Amino acid sequence: MAKHKKVNNYRRKIMKSLTRKIGTTHEPKPGDLIDLNGVKRVLIVRTNHRLGNLILITPLVQEVIATFPNAKIDLIVQGFLGPIIFENYEAVDKITRLPKKPFKNLKDYIKGATSVRNRKYDFAINAVTGSSSGRLYTQMAKAKFKVYGEEEQDFTAHYTDGMHIAKEQVYAFRAYMENLGFPDQHLPVKNLSIELTNEESQRGLEKLREIADDSKKTISIFTFATGDKCYKPDWWIPFYKRLQLEYPNYHIVEVLPYENVSQIDFTAPSYYSKDIREIAAFISHTDVWIGADCGIMHLASASGAPVVGLFSRMNRNVYEPFNGKSFSLFTGDLKYDQIINAVDGVLK
Repeated sequence: MAKHKKVNNYRRKIMKSLTRKIGTTHEPKPGDLIDLNGVKRVLIVRTNHRLGNLILITPLVQEVIATFPNAKIDLIVQGFLGPIIFENYEAVDKITRLPKKPFKNLKDYIKGATSVRNRKYDFAINAVTGSSSGRLYTQMAKAKFKVYGEEEQDFTAHYTDGMHIAKEQVYAFRAYMENLGFPDQHLPVKNLSIELTNEESQRGLEKLREIADDSKKTISIFTFATGDKCYKPDWWIPFYKRLQLEYPNYHIVEVLPYENVSQIDFTAPSYYSKDIREIAAFISHTDVWIGADCGIMHLASASGAPVVGLFSRMNRNVYEPFNGKSFSLFTGDLKYDQIINAVDGVLK
């Protein structure tokens, strides 16, 4: 694992070195674009395969849809999740899926990457500020306007949430549009969303009712996460018992991960599915979701449910959940009492 991380860091350094000057001479100015309704096709690049990272670009996609109401949007992503996440976004047209492991599938990666040259775009947008591969594909695109995103861009002077990875992308796009002469309206950034249909929502409710009837409200917990973000059984088991003690009038259900493991040894009623849209629909009918920073945390936030995100790393301001009802906690020295008090703020 350490060797794999070292290789990845080396690759990132090479890519940053190769792409650091891309876009530095691209300076939009007022008058270059007159009619927003005339923008017909936009490319958004997010070369990542992880569930959370793809969900985190949904506010940018919504921003582009609101800005260019007549535009169709193409996406460049990695892996198989993109078409699932954006299934119900009518404005999203073509999704180019790059291989999850490009160096093991170099031929397919090059084929997918060069397909960006087959269409003409009005805008090409690198969806993550500072992404080297995103800057490269944005450069390759046949587009009049290119939003590269600069690592040195700092939005914290004007926005208290300017470091958040999902909001930073939107602020970078707005800054570019402001350079084109379109003033920033300072509207709230839209929530994460995978656009659940009424039918999907109803199926999610049915799945919940198979586990927990409607005699009580429901708390959903997710006890898994990757690497050192995962809280161990000696943290989760006492916390689960505390939840049972504090909320006897609530069902407490565990949403299980793809790996089908449980840090509380499957002692709670549990729900398992590999269908991320069904998982989101299930969570959407629970009264709060509690879990560590992970892809399912962002999926829960995108479902509209209140989310309590537990962070063991000092990066809450970059990845914390948001939808008006959600918040995060750095658990560092926090006692269970303090976490329960925070959950009370949602439930009571």
